[in-house]
Amino acid sequence: MVRQAFLTGLALATLLVAPVASSDPAREYASERGLLSVALVAAGLEHPWSLAFLPGEQGLLVTERPGRLRIVGADGALSAPLMGLPAVYAQGQGGLLDVALSPAFANDRWVYLAYAEGGGADGRAGTAVGRGRLSVDRARLEGFSVIFRQEPKLSTGNHFGSRLVFDRDGHLFITLGEHYQRPTAQDLGKLQGKVVRVYPDGSVPADNPFVGQSGVRPEIWSYGHRNPQGAALNPWTGKLWTHEHGPRGGDEINIAQAGKNYGWPLATHGIDYSLLPIPEAKGKTVAGTEPPHYVWEKSPAISGMAFYAAERFPDWQHSLFIGALVEQALIRLELEGDRIVHEERLLEELDARIRDVRQGPDGYLYVLTDEADGQLLRLGLQPK
Repeated sequence: MVRQAFLTGLALATLLVAPVASSDPAREYASERGLLSVALVAAGLEHPWSLAFLPGEQGLLVTERPGRLRIVGADGALSAPLMGLPAVYAQGQGGLLDVALSPAFANDRWVYLAYAEGGGADGRAGTAVGRGRLSVDRARLEGFSVIFRQEPKLSTGNHFGSRLVFDRDGHLFITLGEHYQRPTAQDLGKLQGKVVRVYPDGSVPADNPFVGQSGVRPEIWSYGHRNPQGAALNPWTGKLWTHEHGPRGGDEINIAQAGKNYGWPLATHGIDYSLLPIPEAKGKTVAGTEPPHYVWEKSPAISGMAFYAAERFPDWQHSLFIGALVEQALIRLELEGDRIVHEERLLEELDARIRDVRQGPDGYLYVLTDEADGQLLRLGLQPK
């Protein structure tokens, strides 16, 4: 039943979403696959973090890290902040982070939010996930309640992770940073540095890999992660792909498998910000841990992830797009099956931090820039 609801909701969302209008003429830039068009859809967003497409001609939801959720209309107009949101810990990297629609949104109208939540000892914070129903007038989230809390709360403003992904069977994956507390990523009694899998109401599936083990959190799907700020379901295999920030070097992509250890901080391609080795590190690869599926020795500072599987731009098919904060670019990775065979940098001309990227139901790419005056951009491709 969950899988059927998921597929029904996905089909409705895909069929009913209209393109979001652009508010200015497209700029054009050369790229390997043709002429890249970049159109401004909306501006005036304060450090936008994530977006989710609404069905019909209702536009899309955008989160702003200080704690606001807005709707960008189909005409590009920016709504007032929605009411009914939780209080967020808007310090450092914390705030209102990811947003995702229920797989059956057309029927249940649930909107899921991941955010940094305070209330821990000594003023510390952790990642929380909650959901509320989008009101008919789209002005508020009704009945918002927390379905998941990262425990214990250890962050003073760093490494919240916070991407949300529903799989084909309706499970919800949540990526969780290690709060800049390295050893916690290897501690199965804590939820730092983990990918967790729960049902949409926050309950734990009985087939999670650590269910029933003493002293181990049953929500855990995989562990040994540092700060995973990108996650997406591979549309061809159904597998969860994640990426995470390394320290100084060693940003990596992983295919998160049940029960696997992805190494941090025992295995890393990076070093500490002090230029010294990571104290716990034993090498780039360590027995008993999974090596990265792909790694950058020099960190682009990656955030956001989207596979491209639309028909509108065939030259982008079987590409994986990832935002880069420090490099201020959109990274396009070419895939042959699961293998990454080529990299291309896009949007370097903008001089803007790319926080998120999504494939729109209209086949365009939509990108958020992480700035005090952040923008929502729409990308297209004119083939050579």
